Amino acid sequence: MGYFVVDLTSGERFGLRENETFPTASTIKLTILYELFKQVDAGTIKLDVPEALPAAARAGGSGLVGQLTSPHLSLRDHAILMILISDNTSTNVLIDRLGLKAIQARVEGLGLTRTKLRRRMMDTDAARRGDENVSSPAEVARLLELFERGEGLTPASRDAALDILTRPKSTAFTRPLPSGLRIASKPGDLDGVVVDAGYVMLKGRPYIAAFMTTYLSKDSDGEAAIGEASRAVFDYFDRIGAEGSYGRRIR
Repeated sequence: MGYFVVDLTSGERFGLRENETFPTASTIKLTILYELFKQVDAGTIKLDVPEALPAAARAGGSGLVGQLTSPHLSLRDHAILMILISDNTSTNVLIDRLGLKAIQARVEGLGLTRTKLRRRMMDTDAARRGDENVSSPAEVARLLELFERGEGLTPASRDAALDILTRPKSTAFTRPLPSGLRIASKPGDLDGVVVDAGYVMLKGRPYIAAFMTTYLSKDSDGEAAIGEASRAVFDYFDRIGAEGSYGRRIR
């Protein structure tokens, strides 16, 4: 397990194995969402024009678009499905439209050397060749920080991206936290791999945390570890955000 935590108030950062490379599973989709809004801002694509689903984009695994007969969806719709239910077909639509090489070039331009989008979703032949999608806890946290700051995005695109990312999801990261808390997050899992990361908009002490696990004998072990860590990080920020100077409780 590796993790990385960013205190958005003080700027303090801490982690464990934060610079080691892990499989990302669907958390790599953060890179696709960022490139989508970069191209929207550049005027090279339109976000809200419904289009027929290309047959080549259909994929198995998570999602439902691939099960539909003849859907017509906009790129915004595909982005929502990609983030909210991790739809692999919608993800492939976006990869094909934006360009895998363009997405990866953007990642490299941001200085994210361990983050690599190497394949479309459910391409098991590519995975067998070793072309796994990977990143590190520190770089996953950095991706979320881009959205938090709106770095490189117009205010409208930043708000639109966060609107998608904050749609409620029940995951190992979010379940231990209080209901009603606004969280911009993206989980991911593969056999033996569980990843979850979020920007938690905690009043008084917002933070970002990224958790990555691999070599799991049971996926539930990764989910349990991430849930416990997520709760511990929340309790820390909730305490220091609510207390007075030097930890005094002021009532």
